[in-house]
Amino acid sequence: MDEAALTRYITDTFAGLETVSAEGVTVFSYNPDHKPSAGVYFATLKNRDDAHDDVSQLDRPSVFRLSLAIPEATYTTLFGPPPPRPGEDGIIETHHDFTALDQLTPHPAYAYLAWVSVLSPGAATLETVRSLLAEAYAQAVSRHGQAPVAG
Repeated sequence: MDEAALTRYITDTFAGLETVSAEGVTVFSYNPDHKPSAGVYFATLKNRDDAHDDVSQLDRPSVFRLSLAIPEATYTTLFGPPPPRPGEDGIIETHHDFTALDQLTPHPAYAYLAWVSVLSPGAATLETVRSLLAEAYAQAVSRHGQAPVAG
């Protein structure tokens, strides 16, 4: 599935979305009332490297990364407990190959928040991606309207 087809799938499947695209990144959030700063991010698509994120080598032809904010329980089932926050280089040490195509991995920077990613999802991960998208969306819907947690 290419980036355009995946974007269509997400926007056609899930209601109440707000989608913002800029500089090679598309963010999908649940925000049915389109109130500023009220949306809950649940998925992103990124198709280019930048100074803070080049570990996935997204500058390869036709490569993009789908990232999903999934429930922590699901993350733990897939990969064990989320790792600690990344160090100064911003990359989490999980011993996964963040350049592998069509393979579910912890997110290289946001795994500590129970985010996962897939580079250029295809036949090997498509059903898993669809299932995890539904979980990420359901989590965003349940979190929408809740007061932010003080950090």
